[in-house]
Amino acid sequence: MRGPRHRLPALPALLWLALAPLPGSPVPAARAELRVRVRLPGGQVTEESLQADSGSDCISLELRTADGALVTLTADFRQEVKIFRALILGELERGQSQFQALCFVTRLHRNEIIPSESMAKLRQKNPRTVRQAEEVRGLEHLSMDVAVNFSKGAQLSSHIHNVCAEAKEAIYTREEDVKFWLEKGVDGSMFEVLPQTSDLPDLQRCKLCADRWKPCICSYSLSIEWYPCMLKYCKSRDAGGKVSSYKCGIRSCQKGYTFDYYVPQKQLCLWDEET
Repeated sequence: MRGPRHRLPALPALLWLALAPLPGSPVPAARAELRVRVRLPGGQVTEESLQADSGSDCISLELRTADGALVTLTADFRQEVKIFRALILGELERGQSQFQALCFVTRLHRNEIIPSESMAKLRQKNPRTVRQAEEVRGLEHLSMDVAVNFSKGAQLSSHIHNVCAEAKEAIYTREEDVKFWLEKGVDGSMFEVLPQTSDLPDLQRCKLCADRWKPCICSYSLSIEWYPCMLKYCKSRDAGGKVSSYKCGIRSCQKGYTFDYYVPQKQLCLWDEET
């Protein structure tokens, strides 16, 4: 282990201070919190909070967007669930509340983001540096055609209860993800299929709907500007010439999402208007 420790390169982003344990040795649970300065698309700099808990095998990232919305991503590795929450500032002069909360729940795939135990070992180097993602991953457009019952959501992920508490009536997922979770034994009674255009021929996209009190298909976009998406590995050679690899850093990514979902009235989707 000593050889690789001396060969760690000087990394410009986050630095590994703890190397992987020896095979077979127990991995103690760890919790960590980092704050990273990131640049938003318009040039504005914001602070992003990253938390990891290897005991519950989850991570969360939170940042405030340029329009003031607070966006949170929670990754529950144990249940293979991702939870996006957006707290959107309301338009008081148009009859909205102070803020509007949305939750989008999707399947967490392998290798989307680094494991929680790896995240918990990261330590910030040069905390005043403004980070920019090394890789921009493609925009993902998701049709959220199923509602999730908040009171039963803990069966899907225990984090839904805390993360989506302000969005009890606005938790959405996809039918294809529901099928995956049902195969894992999740109770199907927590899901309700939402009305679609095929069910309501007059159902329009909210940006095309003139009546603020009619149902429509809303669209909301968000972006995770900086997150550790992959581990980096370096190589070392021992005295006998044997080459081995070890974790020596992370690769950062940026990824955007657009969610389409049914709302009972356009008043709940005033941001989705043509200008």
